[in-house]
Amino acid sequence: MKKKIKRIVIVYPVDTIFLHFLAALSRSPEQHCTAIQRMSLCFSSFNVFSSYSPKPKSFFRDSKFVSQFQINSFPLRIHESSSNLRFIRAARLKPISSLDTGISEIASSSSFRNKSPSEINVLVVGSTGYIGRFVVKELIKRGFNVIAVAREKSGIRGKNDKQETMNQLQGANVCFSDVTQLDTLEKSVEDLGFGIDVVVSCLASRNGGIKDSWKIDYEATKNSLLAGKKFGAKHFVLLSAICVQKPLLEFQRAKLKFEAELMDLAENQDSSFTYSIVRPTAFFKSLGGQVEIVKDGKPYVMFGDGKLCACKPISEQDLASFIADCVLEENKINQVLPIGGPGKALTPLEQGEILFRLLGREPKFVKVPIEIMDFVIGFLDFLTKIFPSVGEAAEFGKIGRYYAAESMLIIDPETGEYSEEKTPSYGKDTLEDFFAKVIREGMAGQELGEQFF
Repeated sequence: MKKKIKRIVIVYPVDTIFLHFLAALSRSPEQHCTAIQRMSLCFSSFNVFSSYSPKPKSFFRDSKFVSQFQINSFPLRIHESSSNLRFIRAARLKPISSLDTGISEIASSSSFRNKSPSEINVLVVGSTGYIGRFVVKELIKRGFNVIAVAREKSGIRGKNDKQETMNQLQGANVCFSDVTQLDTLEKSVEDLGFGIDVVVSCLASRNGGIKDSWKIDYEATKNSLLAGKKFGAKHFVLLSAICVQKPLLEFQRAKLKFEAELMDLAENQDSSFTYSIVRPTAFFKSLGGQVEIVKDGKPYVMFGDGKLCACKPISEQDLASFIADCVLEENKINQVLPIGGPGKALTPLEQGEILFRLLGREPKFVKVPIEIMDFVIGFLDFLTKIFPSVGEAAEFGKIGRYYAAESMLIIDPETGEYSEEKTPSYGKDTLEDFFAKVIREGMAGQELGEQFF
């Protein structure tokens, strides 16, 4: 019985949400981490790790979801500018412990903003992850002095050695360390021999599981804040996710806990320290899992009528550009910044229609009842009561269910509904252009990698 349970934990093929969810009987243990990571981003044709800042009153206090929100809830002041929404936290939160211990005086308050990019030292954690690689390249392109933190064995299942990692991060100062160990990370930063001005975190758990979420999305990200601040950092740019607006999953709660402590640090403990929290919508690649399948003549798979959810996907390069903007732009200081790509919000049905149009074929869809997910999740929750270790499998199922049904758009504070109009747009790359490129060139070389450094 135990062996069968373990196989349920590790399944999820990578091409469609339906296959992700039902393939629990066919995968091997060594495929687990990669498959689940793709599931959480690739809940493919639908949506992905994304972001938003909620209306605190209607969501954090009054919503039925508040009972599952396992950190201190807090009210926000919401301001709207001509270009984007500004979300500024108002109440005091539980402080980050020991932040004031051993803080060096390397950098004076916000003085880095008066320097040229070549004089600004930017520490990037999560630099070998999927988005992190784009961010490193963009910061280097803008002339910043980039210090990219990486493991000695990086990439999926540690396939990249030091030399390969340095080749991928060419132009950056590569610092091999371990973000999960604060002492190790601090020693590595100290050995650089110079101070840090800004920390950019692109860390994210590899699989969205309960243990990994708290280890990476909270603890490792917090270690990066502590180490950076100890050696002079005055600004922290955090890549978060729009889906934290409705925290039903463990990785969302872990991200929110860190966000809350980061905001409290800047607003209640150290007025010279600032932050920018970026909450993007779906990534292009996470929506591209069915392109080659449909190109081969197979149908496009979607849940329900294909209109259960929608997103404004943003390209990896455009997101990296927005994150780089946050390093110096003062209008992004101490804000939570939801961001999507250009154009209208797209449902899975519309994404499929775009794909068939580009291929010059008559649309052919397979519609899967979302109730199938509910049945599997219910079964896994039942097993969890008998076999606690199945809890991780149940969490993976819930991740799949979430991205199949929830839109990656801002929730309108007035209506409580997802709003395309209130979700800011940025960049110029479109999903249609991305699909066209994949049809021509395939998805080779676009592996998701490991978000966790």
